[in-house]
Parts: sequence; structure tokens; C-alpha cells
Amino acid sequence: MPHEMINLEEEAKRKERVIIAALDRGSASYTADILDEMERLVETAGGEVVGRVVQRRKYPHPAYYFGKGKLREIKRYAEALSAETLIVDGELTASQVRNIEDITGLKVVDRTQLILDIFAQHATTEEGKLQVELAQLEYNLPRLVGMGKEMSRLGGGIGTRGPGEKKLEVDKRRIRKRISVIKRQLEDLEKDRELRRKKRKKKSKIVSLVGYTNAGKSTLLKKLSGDENVFVADMLFATLSPTMRRVSLPSGRAVIFADTVGFIRRLPHTLIEAFKATLEEIKESNLALIVLDATDENYKDKLRVVKGVLKEIGAEKLPFIIVFNKIDLLDKDDLDDLKREYPDALFVSAITGDGIEQLLKIVDEKLFGESVSVEIFVPYDKTGVLWSFKDRLQIKKIESIEKGEKYRVVGSQDDVKMLIGRLGGE
Repeated sequence: MPHEMINLEEEAKRKERVIIAALDRGSASYTADILDEMERLVETAGGEVVGRVVQRRKYPHPAYYFGKGKLREIKRYAEALSAETLIVDGELTASQVRNIEDITGLKVVDRTQLILDIFAQHATTEEGKLQVELAQLEYNLPRLVGMGKEMSRLGGGIGTRGPGEKKLEVDKRRIRKRISVIKRQLEDLEKDRELRRKKRKKKSKIVSLVGYTNAGKSTLLKKLSGDENVFVADMLFATLSPTMRRVSLPSGRAVIFADTVGFIRRLPHTLIEAFKATLEEIKESNLALIVLDATDENYKDKLRVVKGVLKEIGAEKLPFIIVFNKIDLLDKDDLDDLKREYPDALFVSAITGDGIEQLLKIVDEKLFGESVSVEIFVPYDKTGVLWSFKDRLQIKKIESIEKGEKYRVVGSQDDVKMLIGRLGGE
């Protein structure tokens, strides 16, 4: 193999060396948590964090975000670490990016670009790719004037990937036209989704799994459904498009559980707008399970983030249950403390299965109320009516008698009454 080919392969495998930087606005522990999260984001994007920088500053500098002295310090730091990229925990203007690049000589990426890059890598469906492209274009449109080195970054690592990036060098008019085309395509896809959603809701109730990214929602769905094909990965934003699976409850009823895109603090508004159709799945469900990582010291902050996003998409009134996942990684004292603090929450392990039966029982009660059990007679010509309730009632044949059969049905009082009414009213 030619020497040049080997170098190209090594270059492709080499991780981008990144320095992450943030402003400390008064809470060192919060800033440390922010930087930990940023590091996970960089790793998910395929980069390697080689250094961290924090500047104590209440407000960003309007021209440089950080102070000029701090930027010169970052330049020396990057040279010592052979870093090539600076990722800033904030949303930068085009002039701030240009000014930072001029002083540091580094490629500069802000938090929104980093998250968009991850979404671009994980988008696999037609709708997901269109949503990412729309978010990228709407983010970049107001930044086209005065953009610096980032204008020539095509194919250059973190912050440069995804279907929207190839549009950067065309004029604003053509970008606006492309945005309009994408929005129309997404509207058409949303109409199809709405039809499917209505059909699902007629047949089954829907439970949405929502939570901070990497809380274990996909692993939980895999355990609940028993479906080994549910995609699970230890990375942020592993799931972008909703994943639906039918799950049987203790009463025998079947409901649909939906895994949704993970939330994150300060989820870029462009992404919320672009993924609004996908997030509508949450709003239209009958119940939400807010999944939290029981081992996360900042779970209260993550819970506030999740509730904030639910409010932003108009789903704040949706009934919900808090579910603490990963209890297999907690010691007994910590778990007992958590249970005392959240007596109405559920505690599960999607890995070991602990608490899963209780979760399904509570979901059953929340959706359908306490079950009633009755014997009914069903004429032979009405068996179709009976079995139209198979997803809502537990049905067991007792015996065949003249002109029909006896069954025992178990389910909510409302569903049982509805069945009896249809059997007697036709």
C-alpha cells in the first residue's frame, strides 16, 4: 500500500484534539458539571478533549466572548497540547468566532454547532436528516455575513458535518429557498405521521419515555418490550427518531411505549423547532415516564431540564411518573435516601430487571384505573365485537353454551361497560 494511503487512513482514525472552554458565572460546581457534559458531547462527536479552560466572568465579552488576555492564554495552552479546535460552551456570533480564531489560530466551534454535528452523525431516517439540515441552515443563515475561517471548513471535523453544511457557501436567497423546501417536506411527513398517530391512538394508549440524554431510556424500552433490536449505545443522543414498541401490561392489555430524543440543558432552540414534529409524539401520548439516572449527582438539575423542555413543547400538563433508572449501581443507603425523598417515584434497573414488574403495574393503573372482573355471555354472531377489545381487556373463555360462549373479561370499569353496551345494543 502506498505510503500516502497509509497516512490518509491514520488521519481518518486520528481523533480531533479539542480544548473546551466555559465562563464561570459564580458556581464552580455547576461549571464543572457543564464541562463534564461538554466532554461527553465532544467524545460523542468523535473528538478528544485534551484541555479545559474556565474564565470567571459574569457576562460574555461582546466582541471576544472571553477576555483578550484569556484568549492569548488559550493560544499558548493549545500550542503546548497540540490542540487544533476550541469548543466554547455558549452560542457565538459570527464576529466572535472570527475574533477568537484571529487571536488563537484555532478552529472555533460553539455549543450549538457541536450538538448539531452530533445530530448530523446520528440522523438515519429521511425525516431526521431533513430536521438536522433545517436546524443547521437556520443556525447558519444569520451568521453568513462576516464568517471567517469556518467558511472554508467543509469536511473538516467537528462542527462541519451534516447535510446542511454543504449549503454554507451559497447566498442567503438560495438558503432561504432551501429552508422553505425542507419545511414543506417536513409538513408532508408530519401529515403522514399524524395519520399514523391517530390510528395508533384508536387502537392503543401511548406511553412516552422522556428524559435527559443517556439516562437509559432505550435500554429500558429494550427490557420492557423484550426486543433485542432496540438500538442502545452509551452515547449522547443515540436516539433521534421515535422508537415504538408494543408492551403487554399485567392486565393483559397492550400499550405502545415510545422512546424519544434525549433532552439536554439549553437544547438549542433551532433543534427544538426542527424536531417539533418528532417531539409532538410526547405531547400526544397518554402518559410520560421521566427517566432519570439514579447515579447522577445532578439529577435534580436534569429533572428541571426535562420539565422545562416539556413545557416548551406544550406538554407540561401531561401526566407523568418519575422513574429512577440504574439502581443496580447504587448502594443500599443511597437508594433508601432517594426513595425517602421521592416516595411517589419508581426505582428500576433496565439491566437487571429490578422494579420492572412494579413499573408495568403502576402504568396499568395510571392508564386504566383499577381493574374489574366480570363474566359475560357473547352470542356467536357478536364474537367480533368482543375481540375488538383484545388490546384493552384481558379475555378468557370459560365455556361454550347454547347460542354462544361465556367469557371472563378483566379491565377498567369504563372499557367493560363499553363492551357490555356494544354486545347488548346491536
